[in-house]
Amino acid sequence: MRENYNEILAFIAVARERSFTRAAARLGVTQSALSHSMRALEERLGIRLLTRTTRNVSTTEAGERILQRIAPRFEDIDTELEMLSELTSKPAGLVRISCSDHAAFNLVWPKLSPLLEEYPDIQLEINVDNGFTNIVSSRFDAGIRLGEAVEKDMIAVRVGPAMRMAMVATPDYLAQHGTPTSPEELTEHKCISLRLISAGRVYDWELDNGERQVKVKSKGQVIFNHPALICKAALEGFGLAFLPEDMFAAALAEGKLIRVMEEWCQPFPGYHLYYPNRNNHSPAFAAVIERLRYRD
Repeated sequence: MRENYNEILAFIAVARERSFTRAAARLGVTQSALSHSMRALEERLGIRLLTRTTRNVSTTEAGERILQRIAPRFEDIDTELEMLSELTSKPAGLVRISCSDHAAFNLVWPKLSPLLEEYPDIQLEINVDNGFTNIVSSRFDAGIRLGEAVEKDMIAVRVGPAMRMAMVATPDYLAQHGTPTSPEELTEHKCISLRLISAGRVYDWELDNGERQVKVKSKGQVIFNHPALICKAALEGFGLAFLPEDMFAAALAEGKLIRVMEEWCQPFPGYHLYYPNRNNHSPAFAAVIERLRYRD
């Protein structure tokens, strides 16, 4: 039976990805080879594990049972094997992190790139995703989100300072359209909008003056799903933009953008690293946590 464990691992990959194409790419095999392995496994067990359609793949009741009961045991084996690196003098192995592009550029990579130079046996995978990735099912070691968005059953480690949003526009735009002073006035302005990929909707601007919290539906000529394009459109005078203040720092310092309604942008909990409650962490993951940990 042991020689067939690879088929079980291949099934777990297909079940989690819900796609033969993505699973094959992840495993580094061809789709035809993966399909053959799945057919062989189902024939050997005498029961169907996967339901295939032209658009997706889903697990049967038997397949779901394998996914829920057997997959975690393989993960435990992986964890124990990774722990063997404790016997070496230096941390080693792969650490996978899911985070937004803003966190990746401004926090994760600046802090962890020196760690990689210090420990060349550590391998780091940073998956940039502005959605809410399920780190458990996607087999990430950890994710990074704003503190208020971390799920309650996760261990959270603060890795960044409190943050603030900033609402900005060019001097020419404000001269032509006026400077807003209240949330109600924003309906009269062009707002450069951000579409949240995970939610499939346009982000409502969340304003807070310390006494009142308001959500404003941003409306304008353009909608982007990437903050860098919002910054570019703001600099070109397409309207008001609303993003973390550090994204506008250079343009504000140079006077290319002007901040408005600053009193409505109160600080909020910054980025936190989060991960499942597991007692055994590899030395590489422990090193990553300590390097990212925020210290006042």
